[in-house]
Amino acid sequence: MKDKMIEDNHEFLELRLFTPSVYEKSGAAWPIRLGHNIAKPNYHIGPRTTPYYYLIFVLEGQGTFHQNKQTFQLRQNDIFCLFPQVIHEYYTQPDDPLRKVFLAFDGRQALSLLERIGLTMHSPHAAGILTPEVIQLMWDFFKLVNSDNDTDLGRLILFHRIFDQLSAVVDGSARNDRRDVSWLQKGHEYMEIHYAEGITVEKVSEYVGIDRTHFTKQYRKAYGITPIQFIQELKMKEARSLLEQTSYTLAEIAHSVGYPDIFSFSKAFKKRLGVAPTQYRDKKIKSGQQK
Repeated sequence: MKDKMIEDNHEFLELRLFTPSVYEKSGAAWPIRLGHNIAKPNYHIGPRTTPYYYLIFVLEGQGTFHQNKQTFQLRQNDIFCLFPQVIHEYYTQPDDPLRKVFLAFDGRQALSLLERIGLTMHSPHAAGILTPEVIQLMWDFFKLVNSDNDTDLGRLILFHRIFDQLSAVVDGSARNDRRDVSWLQKGHEYMEIHYAEGITVEKVSEYVGIDRTHFTKQYRKAYGITPIQFIQELKMKEARSLLEQTSYTLAEIAHSVGYPDIFSFSKAFKKRLGVAPTQYRDKKIKSGQQK
């Protein structure tokens, strides 16, 4: 790809700039710039800041990276990130010039994306995690934006695939220290989403890869209730909302919150709230009329 590069006094560079669409900017994060370079022996960037996040991949060579009062040595297959409004500086080793590809991006969840690949403000460098698959995705990105098929959806697909690949690499290493918190949170969020689909605690514990008894014990310790109580709580909250705000039949509501029939729904509702669903609805209707 060197034929597309422009030469200046310290590097050969190809740079592609994007104007995010309305759809892109409505999402969590979006790409802004894509580039790759071959450094000359005098290559030196900074000290300076950037308005965006820059994720940089070292393809070849060696160098030094300074940011947030920390110093990192750069080598092949390292990745590092420039954070917005933070002074950074990096330069090549003259006898082994850097060759890099990079992606600038922004968005409300940009920090969350970086955390998924093990990078934070205080840990902006990861050694040796760049894979051939990620490199190929970057070249695919260049191929897309240099073609007539460049679209916002196409850019977003490749953008997130790059993070997905890197996340898989660090999943078992950089994030191991958060594993206990992760599986508890994962189970909690799974129940929040799928509570109305007839899920059981066994299914939730299987999903997070933890023994049912251990999952229940640790969940209760973290959240103060058992998983089954939380599922019931979610079902009843939705049932109350449907009884108060809709004219759906009891059968429709029962099925909507994960009960197979009116009888099991009414029994669970009365046990939880002390009144039958029909009495609860009538009471709320009368209360609303009096107001």
